Amino acid sequence: MSSVPQIKIPATYMRGGTSKGVFFNLTDLPEAAQVPGPARDALLLRVIGSPDPYGKQIDGMGGATSSTSKTVILSKSDSPDHDVNYLFGQVSIDKPFVDWSGNCGNLTAAVGAFAINSGLVDPSRIPDNGIATVRIWQVNIEKTIIARVPITNGEVQETGDFELDGVTFPAAEVQVEFMDPADGEGAMFPTGNLVDDLEVPGIGTLKATMINAGIPTIFLNAEEIGYTGTELQDAINNDSKALEMFETIRAHGAIRMGLINSVDEAAGRQHTPKIAFVARPQSYVASSGKEVGADEIDLLVRALSMGKLHHAMMGTAAVAISAAAVVPGTLVNQAAGGGERNFVRFGHPSGTLRVGAEAKQINGDWTVTKAIMSRSARVLMEGWVRIPGDAF
Repeated sequence: MSSVPQIKIPATYMRGGTSKGVFFNLTDLPEAAQVPGPARDALLLRVIGSPDPYGKQIDGMGGATSSTSKTVILSKSDSPDHDVNYLFGQVSIDKPFVDWSGNCGNLTAAVGAFAINSGLVDPSRIPDNGIATVRIWQVNIEKTIIARVPITNGEVQETGDFELDGVTFPAAEVQVEFMDPADGEGAMFPTGNLVDDLEVPGIGTLKATMINAGIPTIFLNAEEIGYTGTELQDAINNDSKALEMFETIRAHGAIRMGLINSVDEAAGRQHTPKIAFVARPQSYVASSGKEVGADEIDLLVRALSMGKLHHAMMGTAAVAISAAAVVPGTLVNQAAGGGERNFVRFGHPSGTLRVGAEAKQINGDWTVTKAIMSRSARVLMEGWVRIPGDAF
């Protein structure tokens, strides 16, 4: 019986925000995987352990959730205005594909640290003590992101007292700024409306705010689809009819946003758009047992990622929330009480998150110039990942 030896590839396993992923330096990948295409996708699928019909990713680095089935490829930027190029791949758990259609905002918090540790940032830009400003070019959506990484004695500081709901242990705070976060080159509101009547066969006509900011996102009113906005994961993820309803709405919303041409295409584009529902503040108990008071938040938000309710909040969806919240008239803004604002604190299944944004209206069209949030990041393991030599 013939056998193929395993190969090993330098890699770092990192937490960024409320996600985890396998990080690679582009030049460390096998030559065939240094360019986009089937070889790269096959390699990343095998690293993560997909496709897995059992849905567990036991034979790979994935954690069987959308938050832990992620890969990142970084390279030094040729642009004088950027330090590093950041490419994100969302790996499907049970299907053989990698979705390259959007960014991961949570893992963005780890990009600066990895770039500094890997020598991708000019040493002259890194202080002995203080904050290193890492200029990131997000390749998937072609946008600039600024990560402000704390440095102590010339090294990335990872420990600290910053607490992030959805992450058990405190760490050092990393401020992330998403510049001009409208996704792609189109309008921030692709339908031209702040609120649309979205017709969904078999479900009805729903009010929806569809926005391209951070990541394309469809916002619904919780009460219109039978929810309160206080739901935790089990309330939705254990309900197959609910998941089917959300996927149907997502597919029809994606058509209205111009992202796909038919509902059949939605299955091959699981990462985008996201779908979320909002509600006015009320008290609830988060998944950790922490009590969240109605007076602590401006609104409630629950969001789905890769077909399941997220345990906290995707970073890119948080950008979409902040962008929609500061534009008077959107469903997100209405749930937060309406009016003008430059930040919101929202409740999610794991607790709360504060996000800010700067918006302005130009010739009748809204645009967001910057969205800001604080996350944290930490190296969990570094060395090599191994995969069979014929995996790609």
